[in-house]
Amino acid sequence: MSVSQRIAVTAGEPAGIGPDIVLMLALKKLPAIPVAVADPELLKERARRLRLRVDLRPDTGHANKHKAGTLYYHHVPLAAPVKPGLLDKANAHYVLETLKTAASGCRRGDYAAIVTAPVHKSIINDAGIPFSGHTEYLAGLAGGGYPVMMLAAKRLRVALVTTHLPLREVSAAITEERLTRTLSVLNEDLRTRFHIRKPVIAVTGLNPHAGEGGHLGDEEQRVIIPVLERMRKQKIRVEGPFAADTLFTPKRLKPFDAVLAMYHDQGLPVLKHVGFGEAVNITLGLPIIRTSVDHGTALDVAGTRKADPGSLIEAFLMAAKLAKKK
Repeated sequence: MSVSQRIAVTAGEPAGIGPDIVLMLALKKLPAIPVAVADPELLKERARRLRLRVDLRPDTGHANKHKAGTLYYHHVPLAAPVKPGLLDKANAHYVLETLKTAASGCRRGDYAAIVTAPVHKSIINDAGIPFSGHTEYLAGLAGGGYPVMMLAAKRLRVALVTTHLPLREVSAAITEERLTRTLSVLNEDLRTRFHIRKPVIAVTGLNPHAGEGGHLGDEEQRVIIPVLERMRKQKIRVEGPFAADTLFTPKRLKPFDAVLAMYHDQGLPVLKHVGFGEAVNITLGLPIIRTSVDHGTALDVAGTRKADPGSLIEAFLMAAKLAKKK
C-alpha cells in the first residue's frame, strides 16, 4: 500500500470543534485515508453528542482506501475528562503529544502528511509551556527546515515574514536574513510543491504607502528593497515593495502567484475575507507536508452540530494533493 494513502489528522484542542470536524471529515468521500491522532473515547463521546454515525477503528495500517463513515485512530490518551467549550490546562500536554505523534509518524513514513485541527494557544501557555503556534512548534518536530506560514484560498496565496508576534515587535523582526530566507522558501516551495515553474511573488512594504519614500518609516529602504534587489540578481522573480492597501485588489494581484506580507494582520484579513471557511493554512519549508484550517477552536459551538468542516476538508484535500505530487 502506498503511504500517500494515509494522512494523520490531529484533533486539536479537545474542548473545541476539532473533534467535531474530524468526525465530520470522516463522513466524506476522500482521496486518502484520514487517521485521527486523538483519544478515541473523546471521539466516541463527541460522535454521540453530535448524533454522527462514525465507525471508529484502531489504526493497524492495513486499510487500503477510505470508506465514508469510517475513521481510523491512533490512540493518544487524554489527561482529564473533557466538556465541550470548557478549556482545561491539564490537557495541554495531550494536545502537544498528538502533534509529536503525528510528526514522528510522518518522519517514519507512516503518514504522507499531517492535517491539524485548531489548538488554543493561551491554554497551552497557561499550562507553563512556551507555545506560539503550530507552525513554529512543528518546525522543531520535523527534523529541520525553515517554516513559512502560507494561507491559500481560491486563487490567492499569502505567505508571512512574521507570524505570531505583538505588533510592537514586528519592525525589529523584519531583518535582511529573515526576509531572504522566507522569500527563498516561498519561491522554492511554489516551484517544487505547487509546480509553478517560474513563480512571481509580490512583496508588501511594512509601512503605510510602503514607507512613502522614507517619510513614513525606513524599513523599506533599509531592509526590504536591498533584499529584493539581491533576489532578482539570483533570478528569483520578486516585485515590490507594494503598499498593502492597494495591492490586494484583483487587477493588481493578477500577475502574481503569491503575496509575501510582512506580518499576520497585514495579509490574512484579506485572504480570510476572500475565502473564510475554505482557506487552507500550509506550512512551507519543512521536510514534511502539513496543512491546517483557517479558523480557531470555536469553543462556543463545540458539541452543538454548528461547526463547519469546510476548511478541514479543504486542508485534507490539499495535503493529499501535495503528497501525491511528491
